[in-house]
Amino acid sequence: MLNLATDAASPASSPNGTEDRAVTVGPRVDVLETESEFLVVADMPGVKPGDVDIRFEKGELSVHGRRPATREYAPTNYQRVFKVADSVAADKITADLKVGVLTVRLPKVEAVKPKRIAVTG
Repeated sequence: MLNLATDAASPASSPNGTEDRAVTVGPRVDVLETESEFLVVADMPGVKPGDVDIRFEKGELSVHGRRPATREYAPTNYQRVFKVADSVAADKITADLKVGVLTVRLPKVEAVKPKRIAVTG
């Protein structure tokens, strides 16, 4: 089970405590479930892999990304937080970012994967 937690949209603060004029938004996200994993697919245009911070802590997956200012776009911070069920194998979570689309894979632990039972007779 993957639930969206609350997202805040507000100006971001830089490390020295001043606002840097970047707005924080919740990116568009698709959450998919297969037999073996949950997939979180987030649109983060203009974000580079080095500008993404993903953390899994105390049953929450937090995703943060930063798009710097360009001629086409204002600087933007992306942020989403998800509550994650105990059925996720935290040590096997992976992520990749291609062409502005972040894909986070959350594999399920073996105990919760569906298992086909053979019927004899």
